[in-house]
Amino acid sequence: MLLRRELGRTEASSGESVSEPAAHGSNVNGLDEDETLDMVIVGAGFAGIWLLNRLRQRGFKAKIVEAGSDLGGIWYWNRYPGARVDSQYPVYALSIPEVYDDWTWSSHYPDHNELREYFRFVDERLHIKKDCVFNAKVTDAIWDDAQCVWSIRCDSGQTFRTKFWTACTGFAAKRYFPDWPGYEDFKGTMFHSSFWPKEGVDVKGKRVAVIGTGATGVQITQEWCREIGDNGHLEMFQRTPNLACPMNQVYMTKEEQKKLSKGLPERFADRNKHYNGFLYQWRENLTYDHSPEEREEFYRMLWKLGGFRFLMNNYYDMTRNATANQEAYNFWRDRVRERVKDPRKGELLAPTERPHLFGGKRLSLEQDFYDQFNKPNVDVVDVRTNPIDRFVSDGIVRKDGTHHKLDMIALATGFDSITGGLKDMSVSGIDGEQMSEKWRLGTWTYLGISTARFPNFFFTYGPQAPTAFSNGPSCIEIQGDWIADVLSDMRDKKLRKIDADPQAEAEWKELVNDLIKDTPRGSVDSWYNGSKPREHLNYAGGIPRYKKTLEEVRANDYDGFHMS
Repeated sequence: MLLRRELGRTEASSGESVSEPAAHGSNVNGLDEDETLDMVIVGAGFAGIWLLNRLRQRGFKAKIVEAGSDLGGIWYWNRYPGARVDSQYPVYALSIPEVYDDWTWSSHYPDHNELREYFRFVDERLHIKKDCVFNAKVTDAIWDDAQCVWSIRCDSGQTFRTKFWTACTGFAAKRYFPDWPGYEDFKGTMFHSSFWPKEGVDVKGKRVAVIGTGATGVQITQEWCREIGDNGHLEMFQRTPNLACPMNQVYMTKEEQKKLSKGLPERFADRNKHYNGFLYQWRENLTYDHSPEEREEFYRMLWKLGGFRFLMNNYYDMTRNATANQEAYNFWRDRVRERVKDPRKGELLAPTERPHLFGGKRLSLEQDFYDQFNKPNVDVVDVRTNPIDRFVSDGIVRKDGTHHKLDMIALATGFDSITGGLKDMSVSGIDGEQMSEKWRLGTWTYLGISTARFPNFFFTYGPQAPTAFSNGPSCIEIQGDWIADVLSDMRDKKLRKIDADPQAEAEWKELVNDLIKDTPRGSVDSWYNGSKPREHLNYAGGIPRYKKTLEEVRANDYDGFHMS
């Protein structure tokens, strides 16, 4: 069964539905066809839920429109083997007392099944679904400048009139399929990571391939290596090695968490004081302030703590100085090479020469990923020097003619990140201007939350905001609060329209480019910088500075916006 390459509804070519349809959560809940909402929120993940809850508290009438059939956003779709959180407890959660007072996690890094249970619990406490319309993918949004109203159209045939709308589609809403020939020729089973069937996939005894070595590729590989058994065979097709760090998972009892629960309000508040929205950030000391022996001891301490600490809690200059960065890479490489016994595999997975600045591409957290390559039936395939040429009926052929016979393929090829989900909708602003056309040669936003000539339209966890450089809930809660403030302030002042100034957009873009230019992420080509065109799409000023900027814009009568 081969999944279709269309990026709309997730259907298999056999006609089977990857996710079972569910009734509309509200059936538009008695909404009259001519009634105008205060807000339509597109997406029922963390951001959509947070914003809906905030707007309800202020008396606004809002609805969530969601393409899936349940809450969860990316965690509704993420069902592939090994999918789990990589933000350490307790930061990856909503800071809503009605939720966190009684919810407990099983570990510091819960998996996708537990995340779906979490969203079910959120609904029990907040009754989010009663204001949701499921199985409705937004296709068009059209602005009426005379009436100051948006018309939101869905593939389900439903249309909503609303004063404001917010796209809470996240940075990974549009799947990416490389343009390899022969997809349809493959007679085995193939899945994109975000199209994974609910019932799972049996790989025991099969010849399987994982294409891609981003965080998803690492997680699938790690899990499948355990599942294939002695008679199976796994090949991971790698273009660029993932500089993965140890997760060092910690499991928690409910009793242990109850003891910590009283401190959760302070810990949630502390997210906004740290650069990435975690509970730690870089150290103040520099790499060469320490002797080699002291530096080794410090690195080992971070390594033992696990998670993203080796990246985010390291010396101040590790991500600001190439020589200091090399020291960190050398330590990382040597720790991995200690675990991978085969020299050929070790060189591919942890090259002697640094492939790029450490931290320049998004790294993953692993549990026993590198150890799995010591198995004789697990291999890494270099597709940088010998790339994939085509798919054939029984596998993959590379440029030199090497034939890889396969029963099953996992496409961990990622997404058209950051802007893909927004561009996937037809958004028409003032005078019918199309946002996709405006952004064709480059992305233009103000504050990473709005774009000029598209009034009363916002987006969260999108381009030119902290987004991929931050813990998700930390970023979206700040943005959601600011959007709710906008609606409250406009209601108080009897205003109908807010639109970003093009000059403010230009200055924001300049700032985004300036903040990232001297960092590894600014100099390494990766999905952080979009696909077409290549450009810096994440605000590198950090969560505290971003939050302060939003507060100052509001305090200065929404400087950079026109309001009427």
